[in-house]
Amino acid sequence: MELMIVMLIIGILAAMAIPVYTRNVQAAKEAVLREDLQVMRTAIGSYTVDKQKAPQSLEDLVSGGYLKVIPKDPITGRTDTWITAQSDTLSSIDQTDSGGIDDIHSGAQVTATDGSSYNTW
Repeated sequence: MELMIVMLIIGILAAMAIPVYTRNVQAAKEAVLREDLQVMRTAIGSYTVDKQKAPQSLEDLVSGGYLKVIPKDPITGRTDTWITAQSDTLSSIDQTDSGGIDDIHSGAQVTATDGSSYNTW
């Protein structure tokens, strides 16, 4: 009987802890995604200013030394799911070539904890 009570208490504690754990893991992934997007957007801007043209792919940022590697999307766990936004407009007066990447978003098609979609961040 005592063993049953102990098992019941452990089960109740686990039932309370697992949802908190999964929320914390999701919040951590979202924080990493926000940081990765900010770093990549900064790299895109720096590349555009330095080279007077926007990068044509994310690999241009790596080969130019603006990123060491293309980070994994923390939501999808893959590097090939990033959605790049192309633009044909010049972002600075010194820019010589229009067109190229000017923004980036996650490729995840799921909803974030704040109710928005990850691919709109």
